Amino acid sequence: MHVRRQGLGKLLLLLTAAPALIGSLGPRSNFDERLLAAHNRERTVMSVPPLQWDPELAAKSGEWADHLSRTGMFEHSPDDPEGERIGENIWGGTPDAYQPEMMVGLWIDEKKHYKAGTFPDNSRSGRVEQVAHYTQVIWRSTTHVGCAARRVGAEEVMVCRYRTAGNIYGQSVA
Repeated sequence: MHVRRQGLGKLLLLLTAAPALIGSLGPRSNFDERLLAAHNRERTVMSVPPLQWDPELAAKSGEWADHLSRTGMFEHSPDDPEGERIGENIWGGTPDAYQPEMMVGLWIDEKKHYKAGTFPDNSRSGRVEQVAHYTQVIWRSTTHVGCAARRVGAEEVMVCRYRTAGNIYGQSVA
């Protein structure tokens, strides 16, 4: 009985301290690290090498997110015909309502429509737009990611850019 009470006491202490511990982290603390970790958890599940964070990609993502903020648009950036091909995922939602894992998680949720194979034949329904965010997240030859979030009026936008770009027609995804 004495051992049981000690275990209960430790549990009560942990439960009492948990709100303070969780609250001290904040929903947006370590934003970049958490975005990277969310990507890499899914890549591990799919046996794909982890991504590395790229500050240059994050800065460029921020520039595009700022553009979206100024214009009120929600669209992918145009490819630079003379530059390197860069992959891109964009996300939009209620400001401060989503944690980084949830943002990336919405792209990962496309997995339910995904089937292995050669791009763009990766959607169970035949509609590549149902899986294109997910395939970019798990694209085997992609090695780096950088993301930035900004407010767009009443909406928040996050842009993630990927090097080497994924979603290449005729190539295998993972």
